[in-house]
Amino acid sequence: MKDIVYRLGPGCEVDDIVEGNMYIGKVQGFATFGTFVQLNDKTKGLLHKSNVLTEKQEHDSIIVLVNQVRPNGNIDLREIVIPEGSYETQLVTKKITLTKLSDLISKIGRNVTIEADVVQIKQTSGPTIFTICDDSGVEDAAAFTEAGVRSYPEVNLGDIVRVFGEATRRNNQMQIEVSGMQVLKGEEADNVRGRINRALEARAEPPEVTPLVKSDVIDALWPEMRKLAKIVRRAVLTQQPIIIRHHADADGICAAVSVETAVTQFIRDNGGDPDQDNFLLRRSPSKAPFYEIEDVTRDLDMMLKDNVRFGQKLPLILLMDNGSTEEDMPSYKMTEVYGPDVIVADHHHPDDTIDKYLLSHVNPYHVGGDFGVTAGMLGTEIARLINPAVESRIVHFPAVAGVADRSEAPELDSYLALIEGKYTRDECKDMALSLDYEQYWLRFNDGREIVKDILNINNAPERHAKLVHLLVTEANAAIEDQMNTMMPHIHDQKLTSGANLFLADVEMFAHRFTFPPPGKSSGEVHDILCKKYVNEPVVTLGLGPDFAVIRSRGVRMNIPQMVRSMRDEMPGAGISGGGHLVVGSIKFVEGMRAQVIEKMIEKISEFPVTSL
Repeated sequence: MKDIVYRLGPGCEVDDIVEGNMYIGKVQGFATFGTFVQLNDKTKGLLHKSNVLTEKQEHDSIIVLVNQVRPNGNIDLREIVIPEGSYETQLVTKKITLTKLSDLISKIGRNVTIEADVVQIKQTSGPTIFTICDDSGVEDAAAFTEAGVRSYPEVNLGDIVRVFGEATRRNNQMQIEVSGMQVLKGEEADNVRGRINRALEARAEPPEVTPLVKSDVIDALWPEMRKLAKIVRRAVLTQQPIIIRHHADADGICAAVSVETAVTQFIRDNGGDPDQDNFLLRRSPSKAPFYEIEDVTRDLDMMLKDNVRFGQKLPLILLMDNGSTEEDMPSYKMTEVYGPDVIVADHHHPDDTIDKYLLSHVNPYHVGGDFGVTAGMLGTEIARLINPAVESRIVHFPAVAGVADRSEAPELDSYLALIEGKYTRDECKDMALSLDYEQYWLRFNDGREIVKDILNINNAPERHAKLVHLLVTEANAAIEDQMNTMMPHIHDQKLTSGANLFLADVEMFAHRFTFPPPGKSSGEVHDILCKKYVNEPVVTLGLGPDFAVIRSRGVRMNIPQMVRSMRDEMPGAGISGGGHLVVGSIKFVEGMRAQVIEKMIEKISEFPVTSL
């Protein structure tokens, strides 16, 4: 029968040691009277020089027998030499009283034991910081071996661990000074993970709120909106970074900023590092109304660097006012390689082939609605499900988004009625135009504080009024100059369907590389023509060297369908594009410009007109 040599597990103390038993330890240091032996991270004994049998170096393993445990807790040891293979090792585990992370504040200065999920590992120039999540919250655990040296290298992101240490407060934030850390395996880890997941499921559940306005479309979407909000809340609770990627227009900005506002407050309400929202949340505008390869490449590059440098999880990517169409497919294939979670809240006409890449997809077309229920409306309602406390700050966002996107849905009137006495329709239009104007100059930057001033959520109403007045004045002057330049060069023709078609060359007869850009310029031309041709169907094409912007009224168009048809019929034209059913854009190779325009006019002529 083999001898048993015990290994003192993390958290074990003097009370767990039995006189006469053999233990594996490590040489900690030497003195003139003997050798100090570490039995675990918090317990050590003395091997008197008269009981030393072999020559050891610091950190060498050693087998010792406990001669005596003195009343004061000192442990007298004797070295034992046993041949390899002639003994069995058994782990001594302590009967543990667990502490929840949420209770640390009442345990300051005391030793605690925590079972938790490792959600971030950050190596500093001093200690290793493990961010851990249990069924009650998230806190940091600081472990120190040597300055800048990784402690507990066997612990990886996503491991379930048992942490031993002292509850402390550093920089007004709770922290555990780690004395021991053990990776749990098998059934033990599964039980802890299950307990954490059950608690997170309950904590992530959105509060019971109802939509701001009466809407059959929003009511039908509510279950999916709750699902999306729950995913976002759970990401915050588990320290998963969030990227909000949105179309860089007023509707997309309103959608994204509403969720950004809710998530920022939710992060702060759930404790932890007060600066967490700066590295757990990022809002990024996209030039196109779909997730371009350029966008996903930026996001992947950033998230992989953060994973390596800061030990962060891969992020949750939330796409707003984009993400629903076939054009998003190449980027989704990129995300599939690396595995970040992706969710979408959009009002562009959806393609069901992309749903396999998404955890949640909120789109009014799924429940019989259309693009009139804008992304800003969806985003505001989702933000309330994430954190209803921000409602009073963002309640005007749906109206701003609706007037920006020229929504004709009944929901817009309801949202405007909701803010009557606080903002007028014209004031919402001014905020929308200010957002479009400022975002043009911001390019790919989020302009967080400027945008908050424009939307009047920075508690600075006088600055808001001055800024919006200035931006609207500058934007309108630029638009007026652009229209004076473009309108004399508009070509028109009557289609066989009875619709009026207008061609605006935004390459040859418009100011370039300034505001308004081609899409906005085409929209302004279309608005002028719609006012001139009252009660008549109007289609406006803004033509560039290798693209066309389409705006229509009174014609039952289906731009995504038209793009697919033209792509099949003109394989050498490099056609791509899409958008809403009646508002969108098409790209093509410049050498086929004339043929593509001819084919486009032919396709538009086939769509029936509607009575106005």
